[in-house]
Amino acid sequence: MDSLGTIVLVLLALIALNMRLYVAILVAVLGYFLFINQVPINIAIQRVIAPTQNVALLAIPLFIMLGTLMSFTGIASRMLKLADILVGRMTGGMAQANIVLSLLMSGMSASNLADAAMTSRMLVPEMEKNGYDKGFAAAVTAASSLVTPIIPPGIALIIYALLANVSVGHMFLAGILPGLLIAALLMVVTYIISKKRGYKPTRESWPSARETGSTLFQAWPALLLIVVVIGGIRANIFTPTEAGAFAVLFVMVIGFLIYREMRPNHVFSALVETGKTTGSVMLVIMASSALAWVFSLEQVGQSLAASIVALELNPIMLLLVMNVLFLGLGTIIEGTALMIVLVPILMPTVMAAGIDPVHFGIILIINLSIGTLTPPIGTVMLVVCNITKVKVGAFIRESLPLYGALLVALLLITFLPQISLALIR
Repeated sequence: MDSLGTIVLVLLALIALNMRLYVAILVAVLGYFLFINQVPINIAIQRVIAPTQNVALLAIPLFIMLGTLMSFTGIASRMLKLADILVGRMTGGMAQANIVLSLLMSGMSASNLADAAMTSRMLVPEMEKNGYDKGFAAAVTAASSLVTPIIPPGIALIIYALLANVSVGHMFLAGILPGLLIAALLMVVTYIISKKRGYKPTRESWPSARETGSTLFQAWPALLLIVVVIGGIRANIFTPTEAGAFAVLFVMVIGFLIYREMRPNHVFSALVETGKTTGSVMLVIMASSALAWVFSLEQVGQSLAASIVALELNPIMLLLVMNVLFLGLGTIIEGTALMIVLVPILMPTVMAAGIDPVHFGIILIINLSIGTLTPPIGTVMLVVCNITKVKVGAFIRESLPLYGALLVALLLITFLPQISLALIR
């Protein structure tokens, strides 16, 4: 275990030095194979290649493609108008619409980075023109994007399902209510701040029936897509992979035939971007599979489980300790890397404590999502600050109340498992 601990430290050090994640994992695994346990090279290669045979992985490129195509369809502008109709009359209407837009788009963008980048360019300059503090606008944009990995079809949900050997469909359904809760709490905090600072509604009155009908008519294809994808999975009409394939085809129909804003070269660009992103994700999954096998071979999970059992922690205390651990690690290590390292180690402990693995997955993903807003390597924080030209210090200062809302949501979801599991049972 001491030698294996050294390998893990090497892995974390390489990640902290910004080495590509899959390279860092493979270097650590190679070190284990060469210096600790002389595993035959053919077995080592087999452990790396094995995950590529999992058909469920087809969902990843399909939903990445879906999110990439979204930027060419005109759906985002129509969804923003719908969000404005829903909440524009509220105090801080533009900030509220920012949050609702992330909620509406999260079922299709699949990536919080993609969502944050899109809304940063679209909304932060407009919010600043309407009198909002630029740091606050950036903070709201970044915080609202955190619902994206939780609302299906977030890529994090798929990766966790594969690592923990649970149903991708169950993870999709488990993320819906927690995502709605997070959005609601962010809206409450945004309302309080807007009231205090005098941020006005974007609308003087609630929309007329005619305006509402017109907006819904323009947005119906996107709304139908969300309903069909989530409803189809919930009703077992198709698998998450099949849902991804259907969604890609439907978005292309929307872009080419309904909104008529998509061009053939957009599809080619989306294919190229999807290939690059899928390649990087697959390399991480392949490397992590080998690392998980090493942990299993060394019985790391069993040892950790025995240590925690010896502490005689009840499930509530265990989850509280894990939340503190995840939040702390999330400030210094990228979320995907943490998930890949921690899930194989912690699953035996989670199962031994009687914690539902689907519920645990939602807790883990929320923790790691919060980590994307925290320095020093919060990826969403850095992307939003870079696009909006907001200093990190100003971003953090404006984000503190929103952090509070996210932590309240995390505690509620942690200790009320029915929030995650209600749609499954």
